Amino acid sequence: MRRQRTIYFNDARHYYLFVFEPPMRLEDARVPVDEVAGTAVDTFVYGVSRADGLFYPSGIGLMFGDDRQPFQHVHEWRAWENMQSLIARGLDPLTVLVERAHEKGMDFIASLRMGAYGGMAPEHAVDTGGRGFVHPEVRDHQRAILEELATRYAVEGVELDFAASPGGSPFWLRKEDVPEYTPVITDFVRETAELVRSRPGGPAQIGARVYPTEELNLKTGLDVRAWLREGLVDFVVPMLYLDFVLDANMPVGWLVQSAHDHNISVYGMLQPYRSDESRRFNTADNATASMMRAAAANFQELDVDGLYAWFLPWPVDEAGRSLLTQLGDADLVREGDKHYFLRRRCDAAAEYDYGAFLPLEIASPDRERYSQIPFAIADDPENDRVRRIRLRIGISNLVSADRLEIRLNGDRLDNGSFRRSPIRSRDPYAGQLLEFDLENVRPRKGRNVLEISLQKRPPGFEGGIVIEDVDVFVEYGTFPTPRPGSAELPAEK
Repeated sequence: MRRQRTIYFNDARHYYLFVFEPPMRLEDARVPVDEVAGTAVDTFVYGVSRADGLFYPSGIGLMFGDDRQPFQHVHEWRAWENMQSLIARGLDPLTVLVERAHEKGMDFIASLRMGAYGGMAPEHAVDTGGRGFVHPEVRDHQRAILEELATRYAVEGVELDFAASPGGSPFWLRKEDVPEYTPVITDFVRETAELVRSRPGGPAQIGARVYPTEELNLKTGLDVRAWLREGLVDFVVPMLYLDFVLDANMPVGWLVQSAHDHNISVYGMLQPYRSDESRRFNTADNATASMMRAAAANFQELDVDGLYAWFLPWPVDEAGRSLLTQLGDADLVREGDKHYFLRRRCDAAAEYDYGAFLPLEIASPDRERYSQIPFAIADDPENDRVRRIRLRIGISNLVSADRLEIRLNGDRLDNGSFRRSPIRSRDPYAGQLLEFDLENVRPRKGRNVLEISLQKRPPGFEGGIVIEDVDVFVEYGTFPTPRPGSAELPAEK
């Protein structure tokens, strides 16, 4: 049965066990829950594993740090000592969080990475030459941990994290094993669902992190449509873990439709960053509230059953708590200012990236060639509370003497109505930002197509240009704002 949720995820590490100095106070042990309590967050998801261990005292798997003493790194030492300091006082680190979530009115879901199983023979792992889930003992091990989480702890559900690969864990199958063993992965999900749903005391929910496109899922052995058709999961979360950059245009319509056909929930993943270090002169910067609202609004237009956030600037401050409150109410998102930006390809993901339209190279001038960049916005430009809409295009290797033609949904943008500025402050010579006030030509609610043609370059310059960024800003006002030609100011009497 579909269920509306506002979810916050904590990975146990970066803003928790790696940070606090041991021995851990009970107040510190509760921080991951307390920092989002009182917002719209009604579901707390906790990542109980990394590729090399579990962040709770499991009776089955390896506890993080148990195999690496003496420690060489401060974060490893802190994580181990913090957990041990709670255990020494008779407190299970995971139980502390589960109970605190319940005290604060939240459901608790334990998330387990599927390609990681610390403590087992290393030759089973795909990244060390093994065959992962081809080995029955690997499947048995992961299923037993999920059963332990669902029966030993008072959690409301478990999440099978398949999307942590690549970047967060190895894959569960080698490429050559995918065709034969895709049904085995489905069997594993089916058997796990039976275990957690039949636990003593009442059924737990089972969810899965999967990839945004069906192609990527099938490529890695995940027949998600079969899971949905059989009702093997209660919810799915599409994402690519390796790419932390927010995507307001994630191609998940197929998944939402397929899941809803079988009364299964889909939660839209709000990745935390605006940019990362993969791009020259860029750092890992968190997305702004207006960017988060833009992505949230597009997900809501797809009819997702809630939003899933994590890794907000830490400690989570009033701005972060305000954002989490807004994410739980589509009405608050609807007329909030928004900043849509288009995701760039994730080169690190290589063949496991799900594709993006940027960066887009235009190799040479061609008056007949128009490069298309589709995007969607959830706002209605005809809403009279929309005060201003701006389009900003970042283009490298551009000079002011270049002749461009830019169209939005087939309508030509006036070349005289834009402003130029350097593409970056660090290397202002590298390109330009072109910013248009979209007064006479406006985007549509829903799908839009931006078209760009390089018509002519100055004499002696034959190189191409690259479309690096496309941003759309939608600003709202308190009072109606007439559009040019649609209304006049009141006449004087």
